[in-house]
Amino acid sequence: MIILYFFLGAVLLLAFWVIVKYNGLVTLRNQVTNGWKQIDVQLKRRHDLIPNLVNTVRGQMEFEQETLEKVIQARNAAISATGVADSAAKENVLTSALSRLFALVENYPTLRSNENVKQLQEELTSTENKISFARQFYNDIATKFNIAQQVFPANIIASMFGFKPSELFEIEVAAERQVPTVNLSLKK
Repeated sequence: MIILYFFLGAVLLLAFWVIVKYNGLVTLRNQVTNGWKQIDVQLKRRHDLIPNLVNTVRGQMEFEQETLEKVIQARNAAISATGVADSAAKENVLTSALSRLFALVENYPTLRSNENVKQLQEELTSTENKISFARQFYNDIATKFNIAQQVFPANIIASMFGFKPSELFEIEVAAERQVPTVNLSLKK
């Protein structure tokens, strides 16, 4: 009889442990989904601001229509992205196109002094910062989720219930990995 109680106790302990591990993995998976949704919200805000910026500068940047078209094409491609890796790649192209546009705006004194352009640039910069923080949170929680699935013995529970590792945002453009050169000397 004692052996039966011992066996039932061991089975109950094992069942309790499986439930706790499973619930922990579900919690982490939901946090990863939430992290992705936070990025998605900021990306939508960014995508909504870009047409306003392009329309504001379009009339004065007659000779730069190709740049404006590239920004809109990159935006449209970014909107159609599916998944983390695809989104990261397409958003990098969009960021590059926006950087070229901002550099060109500097060549137009009337645009530099235009309050609408300034405000849109500030909002886009603020949104870029929010996207960066959201990506950092996402990568942190996705890494935690991936580790939880890979450590023994939780990896057995993860594979039994079909948990899959989450993708991470990574720098794909080699130029973004390079450290910028800062020269604070007054000599040229």
